[in-house]
Amino acid sequence: MGTILLVILILALIGVLPTWNHSRKWGYGPTGITTVLVIVLIVLLLTGRL
Repeated sequence: MGTILLVILILALIGVLPTWNHSRKWGYGPTGITTVLVIVLIVLLLTGRL
């Protein structure tokens, strides 16, 4: 379970980088969503629920 979450997290972090032409206009939306997901995962790991 942890390995799957790590792979998904890495793919999400790569996906939100505004390096492609079609994603430059998106702004900080995808990065903010990914940041919230990372914070939630860290809290779940620290509390032992994941």
